[in-house]
Amino acid sequence: MEIPPLLFRGKNASLDTLQQEEPYFKATIKYIDDIKPDKKDKEFKATVDAVKDMALQIIKLNPQIPAEAAFAIKNIESPAFLVHFIASNMNIEMLKKQQLLEVIDLKSRADMVLKHLNQELQMLELKNQIHSKVKTDLDKQQRDYYLNQQLRQIQEELGGNNPDKEVAEIRERGKAKKWSAAVEAHFNKEVERLSRLNPAAAEYSVSINYLDTLLQIPFQEYTEDNFDLKRAQKILDKDHYGLEKIKARILEYLAVLKLKGDMKSPIICLYGPPGVGKTSLGKSIAAALGRNYQRISLGGVHDEAEIRGHRKTYIGAMPGRIIQSVKKAKSANPVFVLDEIDKLTNTFHGDPSSALLEALDPDQNSTFYDNYLEVDFDLSRVLFIATANNLSTIQPALLDRMEIVDINGYTIEEKIQIAQRHLIPKQLEAHGLKKKHLTFSDKIVEKIIDEYTGESGVRNLEKQLASVIRSTAKLVATDEEYNTAITAEQIHKILGAPKYLRDKSISNAVAGVVTGLAWTSVGGSVLFIESSISKGKGKLTLTGNLGEVMKESTVIALAYLKAHADKIGLSSDVFDKWDLHVHVPEGATPKDGPSAGITMLTSLASVFTQRKVKNKIAMTGEITLRGKVLPVGGIKEKILAAKRMGIKEIILCADNKKDIDDIKVDYIKDLKFHYVTDMLEVLDIALLKEKVASALNVDYKLESRAELN
Repeated sequence: MEIPPLLFRGKNASLDTLQQEEPYFKATIKYIDDIKPDKKDKEFKATVDAVKDMALQIIKLNPQIPAEAAFAIKNIESPAFLVHFIASNMNIEMLKKQQLLEVIDLKSRADMVLKHLNQELQMLELKNQIHSKVKTDLDKQQRDYYLNQQLRQIQEELGGNNPDKEVAEIRERGKAKKWSAAVEAHFNKEVERLSRLNPAAAEYSVSINYLDTLLQIPFQEYTEDNFDLKRAQKILDKDHYGLEKIKARILEYLAVLKLKGDMKSPIICLYGPPGVGKTSLGKSIAAALGRNYQRISLGGVHDEAEIRGHRKTYIGAMPGRIIQSVKKAKSANPVFVLDEIDKLTNTFHGDPSSALLEALDPDQNSTFYDNYLEVDFDLSRVLFIATANNLSTIQPALLDRMEIVDINGYTIEEKIQIAQRHLIPKQLEAHGLKKKHLTFSDKIVEKIIDEYTGESGVRNLEKQLASVIRSTAKLVATDEEYNTAITAEQIHKILGAPKYLRDKSISNAVAGVVTGLAWTSVGGSVLFIESSISKGKGKLTLTGNLGEVMKESTVIALAYLKAHADKIGLSSDVFDKWDLHVHVPEGATPKDGPSAGITMLTSLASVFTQRKVKNKIAMTGEITLRGKVLPVGGIKEKILAAKRMGIKEIILCADNKKDIDDIKVDYIKDLKFHYVTDMLEVLDIALLKEKVASALNVDYKLESRAELN
């Protein structure tokens, strides 16, 4: 058996003779002398010094080696013994130590020891770096922990909120809430997350605000509906005069709700001109149902996040307007008025009208998702009432989800009643006056309506009444004498000269001037079309800021007259001898649409035949090139505008008779309607055989024949 060299009494030795094996090994050895370098070898001396220095560094860095070892190394003078001593105490494998023993050359052994020491030193330095880093992080955590503990103690001493107490309060509030299992699980998860957060962390306040919002939202908290239909009818009649159609619709909803006990709320869109009471109807409906009321103004909203909310991770995040309104209403079945839904705008921020699609779909809004809330909310029991002045600007998909209820303008009689019942008492109270200070007769109110307002609603009427009451308030405040019963002279003095004249459409002394009826976003209005001719070559001129469709109506009317000149008593070449100019007054106001077609036709026929137009007559209807009259919209608004201007007869398409049948008889009792299907029928009704006083001799052919005779 070959035994490698070993270290014996500080010297290298090898086995010489094995004398016994049992019960233990016994042998003789012989020492092996190291090959020592020359004493003047500077490289060896430097190596030994490096070994000593590195060993001292290891002792300094390694806490497991006692400090006394450094003294021992410093006191060793023999290079060979120093190398042996350090090699035997190094933290290396036994096999590597044996390899060191087998090296006879002391210089080579010193190099190998230096190499192992260098590796051990690098490892110790790396360990110390890691330990120092971990210790620093741990110290910071401990420091934060101790500071937070001190802060809690200080808060308790001062009576402030303890974070643990705050989390406990949130848990208790959550137990008292009524919500679904999914929402409850989400809430508990967020509370657990909050309890693990450091109160000094930025996320802590975000999480607190989120949970507080979640607790304020009335999940599954409903107010009890009042099913007394007679009471509801009284409330609606008291708050709003007229508007029978919408009142009937609300009562129908209440009746179904009473019988069924539960139903998906419809999405009602009140469509009509400004000032007719669309927005205020929401309050009355909420009062009739016994529900909470919230109004959401959508005019100018251009950001989708306004509807659906922001992610709660964003700075300043909050729920969308719908969830915020639910929170304000404090019930999950309020009445929401989505005011001015047609004024939503689409920008690079997104399309808010598209965000409303889910909320306003009865089949989807039971799981409405708000980005901030992160849980579904049931909107199916919310009664949404939208208001709009113009349906053409509403996204088609959104319009399809709503039930359109037209609210047309008021008659003069209705406006008088609204003023006496609502507007005057409201303005008297607003100006600090009582009924004894001022009274308005029905005739005075009618005078204000006729001469100072030209609207379908009553908003401008309220402004004029406020002006009169404000003038009286000044007299009361200065103790001046005045007449408590308002007179026409006082109205003229306060409001000035009349702004609207009812009889301005009556005159038919000039050929080619015809009264038409138009629809605008603020209700119906009267439209005048003027035509004149002058000697020329058949040139057509159109003025008055007309749109393309209205210009086309003029071209169609002229083409029809040329094709049927003999039927109205004209020669076919008349149109080539005269230049035609058509103008629609109020040139600064854009005008478009096909409903002025028969008005254009009548105006052209009147100017070319020089026949008078029937007095106090107005018309509306679209025309075709083959002579047909087509129906148009906005009939009720147009009729109300005609009544305001003193019109007595109206020509319209026979297909519009159904629209007339839907209007209350009281609205149209003083009007005569002519239903037509052909353009020649219009001319037969509208044109008199009598020519105007200053009639031109238009037919050149007839004139030349008379000269020949």
